[in-house]
Amino acid sequence: MRDLSRRRLLTGSGAILGAGLVGGSLGGCDAPALSQLATPYDWSNGLTFAVQRWLLRHQPLVREFDRSRISTVFPTINTTDPDDPAYKRSKDLEFADWKLPVTGLIERPGAFSLADLRAMPARTQVTLHSCEQGWSAIGEWTGVPLAHLLAHVGLKPQARFIVIRSVDGWWDSYDLFDALHPQTILAYGMNGGGLPVKHGAPVRLRVERQLGYKSLKYIAAIEAAERVDGYGKGRGSMVAELGFPWYAGI
Repeated sequence: MRDLSRRRLLTGSGAILGAGLVGGSLGGCDAPALSQLATPYDWSNGLTFAVQRWLLRHQPLVREFDRSRISTVFPTINTTDPDDPAYKRSKDLEFADWKLPVTGLIERPGAFSLADLRAMPARTQVTLHSCEQGWSAIGEWTGVPLAHLLAHVGLKPQARFIVIRSVDGWWDSYDLFDALHPQTILAYGMNGGGLPVKHGAPVRLRVERQLGYKSLKYIAAIEAAERVDGYGKGRGSMVAELGFPWYAGI
């Protein structure tokens, strides 16, 4: 697919190093991880971002495990059941009325039901979830690759970031390097069953090459954008506004 071309992915990556560590192999310098290099901590984040993107330039997959390795306990933190009236009504209907709007710099805006997503090509992966709080667990996730949905709606050429919002008010952004990776999926299933509410039902994001806080639960909307410096405080995500790195590569 045109949207999965190497040049398109790298153009969206936004890597930079003044000394030319990565040379010109990664284009664009507008990634939130690199837009505010004001302190040594910011510079270290920028260095980490650039080096990791260079190491991952061929888009390798993260390790996938046998189902026998699935963790018996998979912790849940932060929101485990959104206190939102519309969400509660939809949950009572087993999310039969749920819709995921996809807007922004796309050719064919639309809203997709859970049935619509289930009808699309699915991917199942058993991967390690690494939480920024120091724990990890292995789970099996089933869902539609985000790349497939974005190809279905048609990304416009100027789209460089995907902004995702959740029911509980969180939001984050991802450049195309991660958004179009084969293991970045909109998961509606976990461990062979439906996605539990405490893990983000009806649909959560899985970004397997970043720390757990980048895998938003309770997805409510997707938007394609050229820049994200106009969102929130201009740092690219809710967690970045709280002091966490926008790019949490592992």
